[in-house]
Amino acid sequence: QVQLVESGGGLVQPGGSLRLSCAVSGFIFSRYTMGWYRQAPGKERELVAGITISGGTFNYLDSVRGRFTISRDNALNTTYLQMNSLKSEDTAVYYCNTWPTTRRWGQGTQVTVST
Repeated sequence: QVQLVESGGGLVQPGGSLRLSCAVSGFIFSRYTMGWYRQAPGKERELVAGITISGGTFNYLDSVRGRFTISRDNALNTTYLQMNSLKSEDTAVYYCNTWPTTRRWGQGTQVTVST
């Protein structure tokens, strides 16, 4: 059974940092390109950044490039999203999933950037 369990979200002030984690089970993580996605209220889900099986990164949103860093640890079946210099417009529910085709979505982790 595929499980994607995101964690690490929370309430943070503008300019702050968070590190999101996504623990994966139910498929061979090291064989899949992964992505972090987000969905803000009233908007469609979008890909924030992707990472290949060998750790190459791609498709950072213009709005997060230079502030967010995606990474993975194939030994731990986990992918991470380090988010620095957070802005209010980064407020969203963040998800991880495979890319380009996705599996059943996890519950996501809420990130709220606000004073």
